Amino acid sequence: MSFESELTRLSATELATRIRNGDVTATRAVDAHLERIERLGDEINAFVTVCADEARAAAEEADRVLEASEAQSTSDSRTGSDATRETSEDVGPLHGVPLALKDLGALKEGVRHTYGSALFSDNVAAETSAIVERLEDAGAIVIGKTNTPEFGHKGTTTNELVGATASPIDTDLNAGGSSGGSAAALAAGMAPVATGSDAGGSLRIPAAACGIYAIKPTFGLVPDDGRPSAFGRTTQHVTKGPMARTVEDAALMLEAMAGPHSADPSSVPVDVEYRDAVENPIDDYRIAYSPDLDVFPVGEEVGAVVEEAVGALESTDATVDEISVDHGYSMAEMQEATMATYMTSILETATIVEEAHEIDLREHPDDVTDSLLSMIHIGEGFGPEELARSAVVRTGFYDAVQDVLADYDLLVTPTLSRADVGLHEDLESSAWDWPLTWPFNWTGHPVAAAPAGLTEKGHPVGIQLIGSRFEDDRVLAASGAFERERPWERLYE
Repeated sequence: MSFESELTRLSATELATRIRNGDVTATRAVDAHLERIERLGDEINAFVTVCADEARAAAEEADRVLEASEAQSTSDSRTGSDATRETSEDVGPLHGVPLALKDLGALKEGVRHTYGSALFSDNVAAETSAIVERLEDAGAIVIGKTNTPEFGHKGTTTNELVGATASPIDTDLNAGGSSGGSAAALAAGMAPVATGSDAGGSLRIPAAACGIYAIKPTFGLVPDDGRPSAFGRTTQHVTKGPMARTVEDAALMLEAMAGPHSADPSSVPVDVEYRDAVENPIDDYRIAYSPDLDVFPVGEEVGAVVEEAVGALESTDATVDEISVDHGYSMAEMQEATMATYMTSILETATIVEEAHEIDLREHPDDVTDSLLSMIHIGEGFGPEELARSAVVRTGFYDAVQDVLADYDLLVTPTLSRADVGLHEDLESSAWDWPLTWPFNWTGHPVAAAPAGLTEKGHPVGIQLIGSRFEDDRVLAASGAFERERPWERLYE
């Protein structure tokens, strides 16, 4: 295995440890990932912008910090000084680790931020988002911005700016969306950690499609300081979250990202143990397994893989029961309700773009994705009455999930009903029956997406692990136990 391959396959936790110990420099780590991006960029198409010069400069500074602290430590030991000084153990837990940022919401001052839109191909961020500041404070080094469908409006990643992003597991398949560039970058070894966001499954869909791990935290734990609207994330709960190849890395990221922020009126001051939870046993857990959330048409191949994966949870000595959620709604009723909430949120996005940039997306049909324009127009057809009716269905589903979680520690479902979405497949705006993700954007529960395995055709399948609100630690504990029972690093070989 080449040095590049070795470094780009390390977890973020292991890479950070090697950098702190002096086994490898941050500069070499960044260079290895940049080489990987250059070599696989055309095949995978994960990045919109690569910050090579900026990343190398940040890596050199990270190395200087460690060199200076080591030199000072040696000097103090020789002189017998008792002065308290920074050592390699005092730097952030992600010191020197390359970080990929979704090109939507995760702003980095001075770096191009396109929202996945050709209209914003030259847009440069004027500030740095709170979560990016926190990850950089933890020592991470921004290596680039990853591809996303225009304004994250759909569950596959393709746009008019750079085209489609492929799943590294099977490049004939789409990486999923809307955080597809981040998921593909991780699976291809282009970055060890990445940010994503989730309005209807945008963390979890690409996690399943690319065979990586992601967690949508309880709504309010990870702050969003985006402007000009601070109140546009609740009609269809939108949250940012971590994406990684291991549960431990995602927990490390989440620990850095989470916590209240004065700029976010929805953020909450709730303390959760993230990293420590990953090693917690789950032998006393009671886990509910729903093969289809009662109404989703889960394919036979997908169901078989998920069924086998659920067996791994039973191997941890947790109790697993197959259940019905009993929400009482048909697929058509669920879809009608989510069309009102989700399409309204897309219309809100278009309105915010107009307010912030004085650009009406509807006036640029040649430059805006047809599916986005279609969703905006659909959103215009919904009003307060439709939203009120959708809220009744939303509440009914929420109550049904709460009833399940009153008796169980966790609810497990497939992530997607199918595993064969093609690279350039154009899914209709009404195609709500393939991701089992969006109902949990109604409810705000924490949901992890983990790789379940591959179908006989080699297509990746994922499972969701849903916990009670603000019990993200339990979701991480179950995720860690599942990873130990059914390791998924082989997916990247």
